[in-house]
Amino acid sequence: MKKRYTDEQIIGFLKQAEAGAPIKELCRKHGFSDASFYLWRRRFGGMNIPDAKRLRELESENAKLKKLLAEAMLDADALRVVARGKF
Repeated sequence: MKKRYTDEQIIGFLKQAEAGAPIKELCRKHGFSDASFYLWRRRFGGMNIPDAKRLRELESENAKLKKLLAEAMLDADALRVVARGKF
């Protein structure tokens, strides 16, 4: 079963590794794989907890904007199809 870690927990794991904790031991202790650790390090490396919260907010805002753009493009395409038929 997959465990889900919050961004704050992940940043805590990364800080422990930066402080000198062996990565293998850290992974075994908290129950995640080496691959997960390196993936998290690539994504959250050098971040603090407020930075991660801001990143989460920006990602959700970006998703909303993408949805609005897709809906607008769909509406514009539908109007073009309808306009062709009337002329």
